[in-house]
Amino acid sequence: MSSEEVADGRADYTGPERDELNLTDPKAMRAMAHPVRMALLELLAVTPTLTATQASEVLGESPANCAFHLRTLAKYGFVREAGGGKGRERPWARAHRSINLMTSGQEGAQAKLAASTLSQVWNERTLERIRRAFAAPAWPAGWEEAVRASDGVRFLTEQEAISVSDEIRAILDRYAGRRDDPASRPAGALPMHYAYYQFPMSELAGLAGSSEAAGGRDPGDPSRDNQHDNEDSDDSEEEL
Repeated sequence: MSSEEVADGRADYTGPERDELNLTDPKAMRAMAHPVRMALLELLAVTPTLTATQASEVLGESPANCAFHLRTLAKYGFVREAGGGKGRERPWARAHRSINLMTSGQEGAQAKLAASTLSQVWNERTLERIRRAFAAPAWPAGWEEAVRASDGVRFLTEQEAISVSDEIRAILDRYAGRRDDPASRPAGALPMHYAYYQFPMSELAGLAGSSEAAGGRDPGDPSRDNQHDNEDSDDSEEEL
């Protein structure tokens, strides 16, 4: 997931959107770990600006509640005023293009706990969305072939795994400009949800003959344990 760096819990940034925010403040992490605030940030990922009234129509929350949560997000540096409008018609925009959260390397017990909690809440929200999408598909007619999911296993080094993730991000970044520029979106374009996870399957390392699990043996050594490569790919459906 992503995050942002907020000095002493408050945001003093009022300029155009910056590229990246690395979240380290436990107060900001706890502020973000709220379903309405997460939903508001998701809405701002597909529209350049958002008012409390517009948000209420999509989320089914009251305009007053949406306005409160937008102000809270602004307090901790996640969103900023876009200018113009008053009260619940005041437009808001994301303050950063991406929000990055690292669950390791956080300084202090409070930051570590807040990062772990926020990561868990965010992942559970994502997984629940995927479960709902596949249990009751609701995408437009004609999109069946475009909605897919796949699951597989590959043998990679740490640096190769990082490279794979970077390459996937680079592909998606080709279309990043369409978020803030509706005129650049081709006819028929819809917001697509991508949830990408990768992690080492440590519990299978010994069975697969991993060098780390096998006492440092070279995985290319023919004397290593039998290697099992399991791959499962399924053209299934996934939705926002």
